[in-house]
Amino acid sequence: MKTFSPFKACRARCLFKVVHWTMVPLFAWFVIVQPADVARLGPMAVRFHSVMGLAFVSLALFWTLFYLRRGLLGRPGPKLGGWARRMHPVVHKTLIWGIFTVAVTGLLIGLTSTVQLWAGGIVPIAVPLDLPRAHRWVGLIHSIQFYGLAFIAALHAGFHIWRHYALRDNALRIVAPKVLHRFL
Repeated sequence: MKTFSPFKACRARCLFKVVHWTMVPLFAWFVIVQPADVARLGPMAVRFHSVMGLAFVSLALFWTLFYLRRGLLGRPGPKLGGWARRMHPVVHKTLIWGIFTVAVTGLLIGLTSTVQLWAGGIVPIAVPLDLPRAHRWVGLIHSIQFYGLAFIAALHAGFHIWRHYALRDNALRIVAPKVLHRFL
């Protein structure tokens, strides 16, 4: 029989906070900075962008595995009712699986490419199969998927800010590092 360990739960929550708050600036980076932007800046910028992509994908895969093992750590608060209570797990699962599928379509971009693509100059993304038409389609799907996910993430952030201030349920304190609590 499994017993509940508050120490293990705390470790999981602390790890989740680190992953969550590391993903936020990475996600913002890819919303703002496009591959064409970095290509104009030269090979070092392209490599840096690629390293950011490798970090993003690694965290996305870790987050998905973490979710599969532990489930959702966040629960709807007691002040949350009706539609918001029902949507809470749906939005969180959409974000987790959305980030995972963005990583998968990124892999497909490398697979359909005409040249070998490298993540961070370290890891080959996939063996290029030289499928230019499929490459264009996968790139389009990847972009639509990513920006759709960015929209959902913005709604998610806005919802939690609303909860924190309108419902006064400390939604931001739950996920924010303790060092930031005095500002919330």
